[in-house]
Amino acid sequence: MALKTVFDPVKRSDLRPLVRLRSSAGTGVTYVTRKNRRNDPDRMELRKYDHVVRRHVTFREER
Repeated sequence: MALKTVFDPVKRSDLRPLVRLRSSAGTGVTYVTRKNRRNDPDRMELRKYDHVVRRHVTFREER
């Protein structure tokens, strides 16, 4: 008789969804990354390199 274990794994996409970060410089450059929904429930902002304007700018999460 096999013993069933109750294991309800959380899907990878539920806890760490893919988010798209768009440049605040208005160039249309985007980065794609994952974020932890529990630690960062608000919109994510990161300073990353925008190759069109050739400098670091703020990238904001779009939904």
